[in-house]
Amino acid sequence: MKITESNSNYSDLDKMSIGELLAGINNEDKSVPFAVEKIIPEITAFAEEALLRMKKGGRLFYIGAGTSGRLGIVDASECPPTFGVDHGVVVGIIAGGDIAIRKAVEGAEDDVSAGWNDLLGHNPTQLDILVGIAASGSTPYVLGGLNKANEHGLLTAAITCNPDSPVTQEAKHALVALVGPEFVTGSTRMKSGTAQKLILNMISTSLMIGLGHVKGNKMVDMQLSNAKLVERGAIMVAEQTGLNIDDARNLLLLEGSVRKAVLAFNTDK
Repeated sequence: MKITESNSNYSDLDKMSIGELLAGINNEDKSVPFAVEKIIPEITAFAEEALLRMKKGGRLFYIGAGTSGRLGIVDASECPPTFGVDHGVVVGIIAGGDIAIRKAVEGAEDDVSAGWNDLLGHNPTQLDILVGIAASGSTPYVLGGLNKANEHGLLTAAITCNPDSPVTQEAKHALVALVGPEFVTGSTRMKSGTAQKLILNMISTSLMIGLGHVKGNKMVDMQLSNAKLVERGAIMVAEQTGLNIDDARNLLLLEGSVRKAVLAFNTDK
């Protein structure tokens, strides 16, 4: 039996109080970061190889079904506003298409050819990277995508919570977080989903830093898409230039990014 499908460590959930339920869920969640910590060497090996490709123009693709697919889309969609990269640099693809982000699409994850077919719409090359996300480790949509990606020379990885599952055999880099059984038996949107999100955060953030989109600890290429981000950017510009906050804000809005604002200030000096 898959670990993610094994029986919960808790019984009679329907007889517990809300407080007891929340305490139990939280207690289980505490184990997730430690499970991820154990595979940092594997994540490192993958990210280092992925960075080499991305520095040459490679792109990072995530594919998954259900919760796994949605998590990939969340991570990919946050890279442009956070790091200022184009939307095509990190791409999340979900079985069943965009409608599946909100509603389950019956049978979508069982189509073994659909994963690669969906990726073909992005014209993949040998510089690209494909990360299959599957808590179970056996989703046909993900397996088929990884198989074809390997055939076409892409770098592949799989994020799963079951050891020795089919995706671990298919992917060149197996990232297996052993989080154990879920609080609600088989509900992999819980601990498994949390582990997947942590790993995705680690991959995309380390790659974006490696590509130069962070200076010190600041998001110097972030998009100025709302008032909060403009103010955050103005503070960064003020800190790096010595300008007062109003002048820093004006320079930021004129140049369009923290990086460009600081460069313009230094150039004019």
